[in-house]
Amino acid sequence: MPTAIEFNNISKLYRLGLVSTGTLAHDLKRWWTTSIRGKEDPYLTIGETNDRSTKGESEYVWALRDIDFKVEQGDVVGIIGKNGAGKSTLLKILSKVTAPTTGTIRARGRIGSLLEVGTGFHPEMTGRENIYLNGAILGMTKAEITKKLDEIIDFSGCERYIDTPVKRYSSGMMVRLGFAVAAHLDPEILVVDEVLAVGDAEFQKKAIGKMQDVSRGEGRTVLFVSHNMAAVKALCSRGILLKNGLIDYTGGIDETISRYLHNNRTNKEGSIIDSIQYESREIRVSDITVNSSSSNIIDIEIPNRTINIQIEGELLNDIPIAIECLLYDSNRVLLAKYAPILFQSSLKQYKAGPFEINETMTLPPEITNGEYGLEIDITYPKVQYMVRFVNGIILKVTGAHAAYGNELRYSDNGFLVLK
Repeated sequence: MPTAIEFNNISKLYRLGLVSTGTLAHDLKRWWTTSIRGKEDPYLTIGETNDRSTKGESEYVWALRDIDFKVEQGDVVGIIGKNGAGKSTLLKILSKVTAPTTGTIRARGRIGSLLEVGTGFHPEMTGRENIYLNGAILGMTKAEITKKLDEIIDFSGCERYIDTPVKRYSSGMMVRLGFAVAAHLDPEILVVDEVLAVGDAEFQKKAIGKMQDVSRGEGRTVLFVSHNMAAVKALCSRGILLKNGLIDYTGGIDETISRYLHNNRTNKEGSIIDSIQYESREIRVSDITVNSSSSNIIDIEIPNRTINIQIEGELLNDIPIAIECLLYDSNRVLLAKYAPILFQSSLKQYKAGPFEINETMTLPPEITNGEYGLEIDITYPKVQYMVRFVNGIILKVTGAHAAYGNELRYSDNGFLVLK
């Protein structure tokens, strides 16, 4: 297959807090050195790695550094990584929203981009007028846009508001219309950033289906950025993992996702209570144990599938509380939810002062050997979260064997075994 996109030594340097170099003298020095003498920018040598969690010594930071890879025509490539890894910057450079500091990009064909909610829309123009505006930006003629107009409006689901100025659209409606334009005006390369997360479940399913049709049926190239690993896995065949502005890994999408999740997994042994990411003012948790252990790594050996959860703390007011548990696989795909309160007709009221919750849940019989994530939430049922223990507990399940002795491993095979 011919190459659709080629990134050659792409780097992007930003100055923190200021635009330009900060002084006219430094601006002139940069212009003289780069434009007249044809030498390297003198300010590039002092840039630091893009690690947003640490305080650096330099005022300059590399948002991207030495990015080299090729995308073949018809490939669907998922670009993943933490917030601040450089994913959006890379797509903005490809879409010519910003220019690279060093390096070049070669792309074959028109690029349709959806980078932010309402990208390229004029707020005072109607949805219909913005379809023509976006089509013109993509290089389409008026006749070509008119031919696709009804299809775009129908796909967006915004027909009732199509002659209303888009400044009155919700963020979800903006995404619907923007994606419909980008996907239907025949770009050879479709670039989609995290914006689909704004849409509802129905539209996300429709959008992913359209991207599959565009890539597989029409042989077009798609670059997809998302933190939804299930969507990335369903859509993409290849993956690129960015870390601190550098390429950390490229390869098949399954291997790329596994490496990303492994790098970010909280698999260091510690205390469950340290995984609290949110705690309401009305509650204080003093202790939590799972199977009588406060460790965040819990060993479960089948046939035992019982999880005993005990939580102690103090309530500042009289309030009903309950717990919910979410069970995830190693790719953070939700497998099961434990929420007994959903099947009870009345709420248990707790008095202000010390409290204790004891709950016992049983893992689904289909669970096989592997690592699973357990997330525990204390809720005021149907009202709010009181405490959230997020990404804090890892269940290491062993002991599932077939009758002939082979291990049944979910993490290797990617499926549950149904009897």
